[in-house]
Amino acid sequence: MKVSQKTEYGVRAMVALALSELDQPVPLSSVARSEGIPEQFLDQIVAKLRRAGFVKSVRGVNGGYMLTRAPEDISIGALVRALEGSLSPFGCVSEVNNSPTEFCGKAGACHTRPVWLRVMDAITQTLDAISLADVMRDEVEVEVGVGVPEAVDALEVRKAVGISKA
Repeated sequence: MKVSQKTEYGVRAMVALALSELDQPVPLSSVARSEGIPEQFLDQIVAKLRRAGFVKSVRGVNGGYMLTRAPEDISIGALVRALEGSLSPFGCVSEVNNSPTEFCGKAGACHTRPVWLRVMDAITQTLDAISLADVMRDEVEVEVGVGVPEAVDALEVRKAVGISKA
């Protein structure tokens, strides 16, 4: 599976929103600038994330985008599926394909299909096991240079990088 630029940008934007103030919407232009993402492309990506229920938009002078759930409740797997569709490397093993034989006439007797099923299961399990909060903790470790215990919640991560309300 090759991760598209759309997915990379989408996950980075979600991390940027998660690291922002808890109650404050973040202007898309700010996310685009800080992450080096073309704003028009980011607008398309965030529209998909909004339709999938991960972010909400707030209108007005202080408007922007905010997460709809806690970072701990958003898996990277769910984000990738919202942006890409299936996580499968081939259509014959896709979770959205109800009939593998319709995709490929050899699916029933294919010698390699079990390999691709295992690959898809490994990818799915791995991405579903990583939350946005986990990515935030990794970001803090890189930025601050200190380990962050697993039990630390997203609010504590924000405090660690100095972006939480005091």
